[in-house]
Amino acid sequence: METKGPLQRLCRVQILKLLVLIISLVVVLIILSQLITFPYKSYTLTVPPVTKGILVHEVAIYNNISIAHKGGLNGSKEEGCKGYDCDHGSLLSQIATKQNDSVQTDQTGQTVAVALEPKPTRFSYMVSVLESTVAARFSKNKLLSARDGELKRALIKIENGPMLGSTEGLDGSLYHNLSRFLRSYKLMENTLKVYIYKEGKKPIFHDPRLRGIYASEGWFMKLMEKNRKFVVRDPRKAHLFYLPFSSLKLRNTSQERTPVSRKDLELHLKNYTGLIAGKYPFWNRTNGSDHFLVACHDWAMKLTKDPMGNCIRSLCNSNLASGFKIGKDTTLPATYIRSADYPVRDLGGNPPSKRPIFAFFAGGMHGDLRPILLQHWQDKEPDIKIFGQMARDNKSKAKYRMYMKSSKYCICARGYEVYSPRVVESIHYECVPVIISDNYVPPFFEVLNWEAFSVFVLEKDVVNLGRILRSIPDTKYLEMQKRVKMVQQHFMWHKKPVKFDVFHMILHSVWNNRVFM
Repeated sequence: METKGPLQRLCRVQILKLLVLIISLVVVLIILSQLITFPYKSYTLTVPPVTKGILVHEVAIYNNISIAHKGGLNGSKEEGCKGYDCDHGSLLSQIATKQNDSVQTDQTGQTVAVALEPKPTRFSYMVSVLESTVAARFSKNKLLSARDGELKRALIKIENGPMLGSTEGLDGSLYHNLSRFLRSYKLMENTLKVYIYKEGKKPIFHDPRLRGIYASEGWFMKLMEKNRKFVVRDPRKAHLFYLPFSSLKLRNTSQERTPVSRKDLELHLKNYTGLIAGKYPFWNRTNGSDHFLVACHDWAMKLTKDPMGNCIRSLCNSNLASGFKIGKDTTLPATYIRSADYPVRDLGGNPPSKRPIFAFFAGGMHGDLRPILLQHWQDKEPDIKIFGQMARDNKSKAKYRMYMKSSKYCICARGYEVYSPRVVESIHYECVPVIISDNYVPPFFEVLNWEAFSVFVLEKDVVNLGRILRSIPDTKYLEMQKRVKMVQQHFMWHKKPVKFDVFHMILHSVWNNRVFM
């Protein structure tokens, strides 16, 4: 009986030590899990308030980043709309605040306008997100297939290859790392194999549209299906699997037959992927992550979100606030094609000395930003030409092109969606693009240094547009305009693809994301 007390105390001490050890282990595991999952968290919640960037806003401060398509799926907004998919309810109040910020008073109490410097953009931020995503993916240990092994060897060569002596006539100032891009491009040419599914009936599948503002998806489909360099007949040899459907034809054909809801269109794509998954083993092997699609219609982002959400999606509507994922999705350049026989018609523009118009915009008053642009800048300064929708007759279209060719800066303001075909139009007409779209990811940003040949203005700074552009020195403008001409080759469609053209650049963006998957 005398030893019972000490034994009980000893047992209690051991139990307490065990509990402390268990609690410590739990704390350590929680910390480790946070560190491991950090790269996968939403980066938009960790950035500071936007004072420099163009693409990502802090949700807690800007809870009204992008607007719903006011034409709408079924012609109406979704009920209970909150946050990213709603209207810019406070855009006017933001502009009013900015107007107050852009003036100061001198010692006599008089109001003095403050010259505004162009704000730097967040390309370094986007690149850091891309690099973090890549690091997170390749930190995983996984069994590699033969094709994955080929891609991993390509990755090592891209990252660790020697500096290239020849730059193939490309100017290094246009790229984040020209030598790295050329290594990657050459490996794509020598390695990449794509399988194209034959399933799917026209017109939604295998029936490209080659004219209009959504023509990029059609041109890519046409050139990809005719390609003999990258396309293979044996799917076992493929690194990528192409889903050849047209988001434009899906929307138009379905609406012409019987008006349908977004869910019906999603079901159409779900049935298609179900057919692919039931007939081939490749979709189920990766849940579609080594498959890709190319789609330009506004609705493509939402229509593909569930049935094809794991795929690499090349989208014109590359809206960070609506589900576009850096490192997985890529941006498809929206290109207005007027002639299927001559897709680069009217290329070029006047030299800088013969561009009397300082800044130009003309377009429909879609969304809430363009009416504000028109209100503040129409007929305000003689060399700033801001118009609404121009007529659609041939004479007015020719006048529009003349304005683009005769302007130093071409305004590319978002409408209902973040993208605009004016970005590529500006490049075609050798006019420096001025992109006003806060959540737009530009095409090929993982390769191209867009700051070298374009200007980005925050939507809330549209009232200060003139002062922002006039603060750019002439020497800087001339450098940018020269680079616009040099980058032009990456945004040109050809009936027979040529090296470094837009077809190859789209494919390279998909290849890049597949290599780093």
